[in-house]
Amino acid sequence: MLQNYDERNADVRYWVNGVLRHRDEPGLSPFDSVVQGGDAVWEGLRLYSGKIFGLTEHLDRLRRSALALGFVDIPKHAEIVDAVSATLRANGMTDGVHIRLTLTRGVKVTSGMDPRLNQAGPTLIVLPEHKAPVYDTSGLSLVTASVRRPGPAVLDPKIHHNNLLNSILAKLEANVAGADDAMMLDERGFVAETNATNLFAVVDGALHTPTSAACPEGITRATILKIAPSSGLPVVVRDISQAEMYAVDEVFCTGTMGEVAGVTRIDGRPIGNGQVGPVTLRVAALYRDHAATHGEPV
Repeated sequence: MLQNYDERNADVRYWVNGVLRHRDEPGLSPFDSVVQGGDAVWEGLRLYSGKIFGLTEHLDRLRRSALALGFVDIPKHAEIVDAVSATLRANGMTDGVHIRLTLTRGVKVTSGMDPRLNQAGPTLIVLPEHKAPVYDTSGLSLVTASVRRPGPAVLDPKIHHNNLLNSILAKLEANVAGADDAMMLDERGFVAETNATNLFAVVDGALHTPTSAACPEGITRATILKIAPSSGLPVVVRDISQAEMYAVDEVFCTGTMGEVAGVTRIDGRPIGNGQVGPVTLRVAALYRDHAATHGEPV
């Protein structure tokens, strides 16, 4: 699976600390902390008919992550929303848009790792793109990566940070294996998530998902855990082993960029009957309807 380039993004304008620039115009200092050491936090937002679903939840997570990293002068929610709104207006965007929101520690006075070299406050980047959900809804294939997802003893997954090399290494393994994405285990050998999304398994009509011990607490994941029970779908959060995943009825992954997408093969083995299952399709429709009608206007 490779995302397709959308020609409508050829002239996208992005925001860096109050300045809008064409996508081909550089706007980030080589002294910025995200360049120097991946020292930044980020969120992915999706725009539905002029509204962003889960906006407050995403901004809350962004702030928690920035606080955990000791950022100073973190922008207030209203400031970030104003920046997002201005960027969307500049691009004439109202629907079917994914927004990459990044907050870095800011520009350093000289190269170096020490946060005391940051004396100018954080850098806010808003990058919108016309982008439909990126996954093939006919079914994804996963391969188990040798790279493990670290837990809080190594790098706490509650920090939604820009150091994504762990995920990129896993994705490289998936690419070599000809799979769409990688299934990643935690340091104990239990399923954590894919290199980019949270995972759910369907067992006897109930939704089972790994704990967040070694994966970010996804906004889409949390939404499904909230809305599924009221639609007659029980939810269970627990440790799930690799072997269990081969024998469940259905598997699907969740995330803002891809919404809900079925997984039909793991390590070359068909899941269930090898087709996207009815529960997955039902959850995908429930989520889509909820996200499209519960957004915050920008």
